[in-house]
Amino acid sequence: MKRRTLIAGAAALGLHSRARAQAGRARVVFWHAMNGALNDEVNRICAAFNAAQADAEVVPVFKGTYPETLTAAIAAWRAGQAPHLVQMYEVGTGSMLAAGPAVKQTWQLIQESGIAIDPAAYIGAVRGYYSLPDGRLASMPFNSSTSVMWLNADALERAGLDPAKPPATWPEVIAAAQAVRAKSAAPTAATTSWFPWIQLEQFAAMHDLPFATKANGFEGLDTALLVNAPPFVKQLDRILAMAKEGTFRYAGRDIAPDPLFYSGEAAISFNSSGSRADIVKNAKFRWLEAPLPYDPELTAAPINSIIGGASLWTMTAPGRTPAEYKGVAQFLAFIAQPARDAEWHQNTGYVPVTLAGYEESKRQGYYDKNPGADVPIKQLTRGTVTPNSRGFRLGRMPELRNIVYEEVERALQGQQGAQAALDSVVSRGNRVLREFERANRA
Repeated sequence: MKRRTLIAGAAALGLHSRARAQAGRARVVFWHAMNGALNDEVNRICAAFNAAQADAEVVPVFKGTYPETLTAAIAAWRAGQAPHLVQMYEVGTGSMLAAGPAVKQTWQLIQESGIAIDPAAYIGAVRGYYSLPDGRLASMPFNSSTSVMWLNADALERAGLDPAKPPATWPEVIAAAQAVRAKSAAPTAATTSWFPWIQLEQFAAMHDLPFATKANGFEGLDTALLVNAPPFVKQLDRILAMAKEGTFRYAGRDIAPDPLFYSGEAAISFNSSGSRADIVKNAKFRWLEAPLPYDPELTAAPINSIIGGASLWTMTAPGRTPAEYKGVAQFLAFIAQPARDAEWHQNTGYVPVTLAGYEESKRQGYYDKNPGADVPIKQLTRGTVTPNSRGFRLGRMPELRNIVYEEVERALQGQQGAQAALDSVVSRGNRVLREFERANRA
């Protein structure tokens, strides 16, 4: 979308906003990236908020993909017509924190509005990703997922394996994939979506390994990648060996491999826990959800995985009134209510972001009726969150992930080994981090 179109659209929203505000109800414009059934759910929860009180009206607006929403929000802010609230994917957190006056962080919003939102109510692994080093909330947790292992129970049985005992470690995954291939139980033994997120970032968190210096960027912009350390090289070597023997298939970036599992072609798939709704809709076989495997040579007790998804950021604009900011805070407090959080979780497949939302879902018997739906929550809440498992605060992280993809793809094509691939990731990635640091140094 061209800049002048964005500015014109934002200006129209601003005029409409002022007209409604004169009518006595603060209008809160909420830009988001949820399409399809998720868009319907966003509309539903906004309508519920609007019906529950008379001070503010939240108007949800679908703005396209996460990157498109980010681009539109930046353009609108520069034009002085930013939305009140914008949904931003987790890898955009560093960029939003560097946006300075464009955002009003959640702790500031709470302080100024007087609306109570307790950070301690949130699951630690969720809260940590969107908090400052001192624990203050920078943005509001919203749609959160983590990654899990999806298993085709029918394929495992054909391979002579017991689906009731899913593989827990990487050696067990390799053995299961070899059995699947040996018995021709499925065309693809194992695959993965979101390679950088699942096979390196999640691997680091669960094994309490530093992915980058400065607590993965939380403690300063002068962070540097550490992903070429021996445990990561071993992890990539393991996957390269599986690909060579035909027990692992790389099927592309991000969500490109998803259909391999939905169609029944893959017996083992590493993917987002948020895939549950699509699996329920598409799978014509018995399936189950299990925790990500761990390396028993690194740990006997893996800790929490990290989240994916997005949070809600409050944006600023000239002339924005305290009543409008208060309306934003009221909406954020509304969606944090246990009943609302549980409902969002159950209707969308995202995890509940609050501990009370999880307890409410248990009380309602949701997990008894939907076995395995609590796997991602248990994975997120195990152990104690550490500086290595809190998440990532790295600038231009989408670009860093693309670098990982490029170097891993070269390794899978036999052009380089695991060490060389990850050395290149570190070298190229650190150049990106230094550029981000120079551009955002105070």
